[in-house]
Amino acid sequence: MRIAQVAPLWEQVPPPAYGGSELVVSLLTEELVRRGHDVTLFASGDSTTTAKLESVHPRALRLDLSVKDFNIYDMLNMSRVYERADEFDIIHSHVGCVAMPYSTLVKTPTIHTLHGIFTPDNEKMFSHVRNQPFISISNAQRDSRLGLNYVATVYNGIDPDTYQFHPEPDSPPYLAFLGRISPEKGAHLAIEIARKSGWHLKMAGKIDVVDLQYFEEEIKPHIDGVQIEFLGEANHQQKSELMGGAVATLFPITWKEPFGLVMIESMVTGTPVIAIALGSAPEVIVPNRTGFLCRNVDECISAIGLVSQLSRQACRDHVLTNFTAKRMADGYEAVYQKVLAEKYANNGYATKTLVAI
Repeated sequence: MRIAQVAPLWEQVPPPAYGGSELVVSLLTEELVRRGHDVTLFASGDSTTTAKLESVHPRALRLDLSVKDFNIYDMLNMSRVYERADEFDIIHSHVGCVAMPYSTLVKTPTIHTLHGIFTPDNEKMFSHVRNQPFISISNAQRDSRLGLNYVATVYNGIDPDTYQFHPEPDSPPYLAFLGRISPEKGAHLAIEIARKSGWHLKMAGKIDVVDLQYFEEEIKPHIDGVQIEFLGEANHQQKSELMGGAVATLFPITWKEPFGLVMIESMVTGTPVIAIALGSAPEVIVPNRTGFLCRNVDECISAIGLVSQLSRQACRDHVLTNFTAKRMADGYEAVYQKVLAEKYANNGYATKTLVAI
């Protein structure tokens, strides 16, 4: 099957540190290539892939201070993708609204994986192209108000072989927090949980420009290097070791998280997750088996005392069964077949099965 994978240009694929959707795109692309598909990856020029790489800029946009108008590169990228639409059986977009106006102009189907949330502004575009095929990354992400053509939910997956399993937490014990240092990720709540419970907290994550004031006012004053440590932006190996050595990973989100890779990355190392029960958390965590779903800070604090009762092997097994890159690729292959079957049926052709070439 000839597949175009379209990634955001903001970060390279795979990302060197933080970058959820870019990591997912990389893992999916590599698995599809391994299965024999003819895959073209549209991404930043510094991306690494076994697929055919096409790029309109030599490096991730966030790393290039000379770029002043990011929208120009998104438009150039979309032009290149859809000028070549006839070369593909499926175009798989991971860039949200950017691709949607183009996808209605060609015969090649575009699959849109939703990696973000709905806003009053982007809802207008989603409603405009509601009949396009959409993939949710959790059931909680869906919004029935918009009448979108959801064809499946495909959970994100990771490569478990790149995460070391920790059958026991490190000593001295600590709690971990990993993610963007932002209000919606609940970094301030992680600090509150640690301070009120007396636990040592190790934090890692990137700070976007939009969150600098939040970091300076809500996070930095509490970082003492003793009870509350901030380790900066962690690469893959560092975050695996950080979460794997923890007694528990805190996931005190304040928004409807579409998926949350941190949860499965923590569990695959053996570390349970203590989360606020919003968004996808109830779909990813098995309560009282791989972590705890809480309503507030006090319940998170109470859950810390129960973590030792959980099996760290059970945490890893849960990910191996449900959230691997192979499982994710299975889901997307099924979607590709379904969408192409509908295309051929609507065009009056006999349904055929497209296999890897």
